[in-house]
Formats: sequence, C-alpha cells, structure tokens
Amino acid sequence: MLGVLVSATAFGAPAPQAKSSGSAKKTAKKTASSDLAAQINELRQAFEAQQRQIQQLQQDMRSKDAALQQAQQQAQQAQQQLQQAQASAAAADEKATAAQTAANEQKDTVSKLNSDMVDVKTTLTNTAVGTQDEQKRMSALEGLVGRFRFNGDIRVRGESFFQGCVSPCLDSKDAAVPNTDRQRARIRVRFGFDGKLNEDFTAGISLATGTLGDPTSTNTTLTNFFDKHTIGLDRGYINYHPSYAKWASITAGKFAYTWQRTSVTFDPDLNPEGFTEKFSLDFKHPVLKNINFQGMQLVYNEASKATDSWAYGMQVGARMEYGPWSMTPSFLLLKFNQPDALLNASQFSVQQSPGEGPGCQKANGVPTTDCVFAPNGMTNATYADANGVAHFYSQFFYADVILNNQIKTGLARLPLNILAEYEQNLDAKSHPLDANGAVIASLGGQDKAYLVDVSLGQTKNKNDIQFGYAFVRQEQDSVIASFDESDQRAPTNVLQHRFYALWKMRPNTVAAFTWWHGRTLNPFLQNAALAPAGVPGTNLVLGQQEPSLNRLQFDLIYSF
Repeated sequence: MLGVLVSATAFGAPAPQAKSSGSAKKTAKKTASSDLAAQINELRQAFEAQQRQIQQLQQDMRSKDAALQQAQQQAQQAQQQLQQAQASAAAADEKATAAQTAANEQKDTVSKLNSDMVDVKTTLTNTAVGTQDEQKRMSALEGLVGRFRFNGDIRVRGESFFQGCVSPCLDSKDAAVPNTDRQRARIRVRFGFDGKLNEDFTAGISLATGTLGDPTSTNTTLTNFFDKHTIGLDRGYINYHPSYAKWASITAGKFAYTWQRTSVTFDPDLNPEGFTEKFSLDFKHPVLKNINFQGMQLVYNEASKATDSWAYGMQVGARMEYGPWSMTPSFLLLKFNQPDALLNASQFSVQQSPGEGPGCQKANGVPTTDCVFAPNGMTNATYADANGVAHFYSQFFYADVILNNQIKTGLARLPLNILAEYEQNLDAKSHPLDANGAVIASLGGQDKAYLVDVSLGQTKNKNDIQFGYAFVRQEQDSVIASFDESDQRAPTNVLQHRFYALWKMRPNTVAAFTWWHGRTLNPFLQNAALAPAGVPGTNLVLGQQEPSLNRLQFDLIYSF
C-alpha cells in the first residue's frame, strides 16, 4: 500500500517547467523540496495511520475470532443443552406416560382401597367391641387372680434306718432274723393358693403328694417301677374374718392348724377337718401383748347308721414380751367322741384295696377281721368286749400346756428358742394292759407326754442356720396313736431324741439334716413297737430295753 502511494506521488505528477532564471530555479527547487517533504510527511502519517488502522483491524479480527470461537462454543453448548433438553423431554414424556399409567393404576387401587377401608372399618369396629369385651373379661380375671397368693414346696429326702435286734438275732422259733437296715429316697410336693374373696372372706386350696390313706405324711417313696405318684386334696377351706370385727375369725373345711400345737398331739402334715373360731385381742401393755381364745369342732368320722366321731375343744393363749424375751403360752382342752371308730375302719379309708396306702393295721385284743386305722401302727391299749367289738382301753381328753419362748442373744440371726410342753390324757384309765391283756396295776395310767425342744438360730434369710435338740417322752395312752408324729420310733409308748440342723442356702432353698434316735418306752405293754426278735416272753426279759432305732434324714427343700 505504501509503495503504491509513493509511486503515485513520484511518477504520476508532471515535473514543473523552468520559467525564470537560476534563482528562480533555486527557489523553485526549494519549494519543490518542501512540498515533497510535506508530501512524504503526509504519506508517512497516512502510512502510520494506516498501520494503526491495520493493527486495529487485526485486533478487531482477533476479537471477532475470539467472539466467533466463543459463539461457536456457546452454540455447541447450546446444541448439547438442546440435545439434553430433548433427551430430558423424551424422558419426561416417558415419565409422564408412566405417571399417567401409574395414576390410572393408583386410581384403581384407591378405589379398591376405599372399598377395602369400608370393610376394614367394619371389621375394626367389630374387633374393638370384641376387644373391649375381652379386656373386661381379662380385667375381671386379673382382679380375681390378683387377690390370690400362690405357694408350695418340693422336698427331696434321702432316709436311712439302722436298728439292731435283741441279742441273739433270732425270732420266737430261733430262726435267724434278716438285717433290717433300710435305705430309701422320698419326695414331697405341695402346691396351693389362698386369697381374699371379698372384704370379709378368704379361701384356700392346697394339693399334696402322699398316700390317700395316711393323713400324717405327704411323703411318697421313689419305688414301684416308675409309677405315677398320688396327689390329693390336702386343704380346702373358707375363712370368715369380718371387716367390722377384726378380732374375730371363723374357719371351715380342711385347713392348717389355727391353734398352737406340737407333734405330741398331731403330726405336722395332718390337716384337720371341721370348724374353728378364734377371738383375739391386742394390748399395748408393756408385757402382755395379746390374749386369744379358740374353739374347735373337728369331724374325723361320719357314720350313716351310728354316732359320728367328733372332737370338741378350746384353747386359751397369749403373747408376752419383756426386753429380749418373748413367750406364747397356751392351754388346750380337746375331747374325742367315739374314737373306737378308728378300730373299725373300712378298707377304703385305709387304702387297703388300691394297695398304695398303709392298709389295715392289727392290734392285740382286736378281732383279726377288724380294720384298724393307724398308718404308723396302733400302740394304744385296746380290747374286745363280749360281743367281739373292739374298743380303746382308755378314752381321750387332752389337757395340753405349751410354753414357747424366744430370747434374743444380741445376734439377730441366732435367737435362742425354747419350747416346753406337758400333755395329759384326762380320760386315760389308771391300769394299762400288758401284751397278754392282763392289767399291770403298778405302771399307772400311762397318760402323760413331755416335750422339750431347744434350738439356736433361724431360717428366715439367706445363709441363716439353725440347730437344735428335742426330747419326747410319750406314754402309751397319752394321745391317739393314729394322729401324732409319724417320724418318731412309735406313735406312743416311746422315748425319742431328735437332733437337727438347717441351713438356708438361698432365699427359697433349705438344706436340712435330722437324726431320730429312739426306742419303745416299755416293750412289755400291749401293742408295743418292737425290734426284730423282740417278742415279749421270748428274747426280752423284764427290765430289758428295746434296741434304739436310728433314723437319718437328709433333706433339700425348695419353697415358692
């Protein structure tokens, strides 16, 4: 561009003609040079301006290129976005189609659900009504069950018997007597409940193992080829304790003892039947805390064509405290009516026919056809009248005094317990019979029993211990042999020692050991319990004692 402009300027204009002289020529030359310089300068400026325009155009071109590239990039991005938008639109269309389909399906489902909800509401309404009725029944049942208290125990026992015989060990025919040592395992299971029926009445039911014909024991021996063991009704009673008279109580049915007693008169496992009434008054006296009176009417044999057998009695008791000492004294009078029924029992009552009960017992002077009810042997004096009817030699009217004492030793777990008892049969005849039925006038009435029981400790809390010793001297007709302690050497006519120890291993588990060491008091009396070969008039001589029987019991007792 610059060369074109130079050429056009240099060769395109004609040279000026010379008109005058040399000065004029010089002037003309200067003027021409100035004009040329001016033109060159103009050309240079035009060139520079053109250069600047060119640079500006280049910059503009570069800017336009950058803008074009940016526009192209934006166009590409827009194209990509358009493609994405088209893809999204297509997906949206698909989703819209699916949504419409789902909406149609949901509409159908909602219609079905509405229909189902109507059915559900109807069902729920019916269920709610049924549930309310069920809840009412459950509330009534819970209220009933909540008024009762469940209780029971399981005792497993290992038991050993050791007793020698009258030397030599021969029977009345001089035949050798076999070893009579015995080992056996036993179990006792009891379960019951009691509770309030309403504000004035309580009731209780209890079941227990044991043979049905033996009321003095709830034990059952592990034997008889894994047979099932018998369980019977051990208690069933109703107690009336009016809310307006807290000092009065009446019990009817088959119940636990409501009066103070020991095994001298009744076995601990025996539950009497009949009625008792108790009236108890508490005092705030420094020593005398309570006085109570009890009446009892006990039924032990109902006869359809004869006089029923009853026992009538009363007991007066008290509770006294003085410092560390407390005592519960009592005095009992109990008269038995028609006790001879025990000598003329039915085979059903003693479980003779089923074969699992103690069966009929025998007694001297009683016809062999009679069935004597005496689960642990009949040791009272008996005879038969001229008509062959069996009778007790004595009648039975108990007078029983018990003094039960507890003394605090300073150690809460080791109280000292002392129990003393004196019992006399006021209706005993003064002349008992010997083994041949003859009267032995020199021995008196054989009507008294004595008990002393001393122990240290208790079994209330875990790891409590108790150990003690008891002594019993019980004469032949002091009580009815059919009902008193079943574990001692003999029901009556016995001299008995008992050593015992208990340990409460857990709050509901007790381990116990008992050693019974006893012998027949007078082996020459009628119906005396005798060791092997101890037949009066053969091996025994007057004044000789029966060998002592040692009975060892190892117990584990779980209670709940």
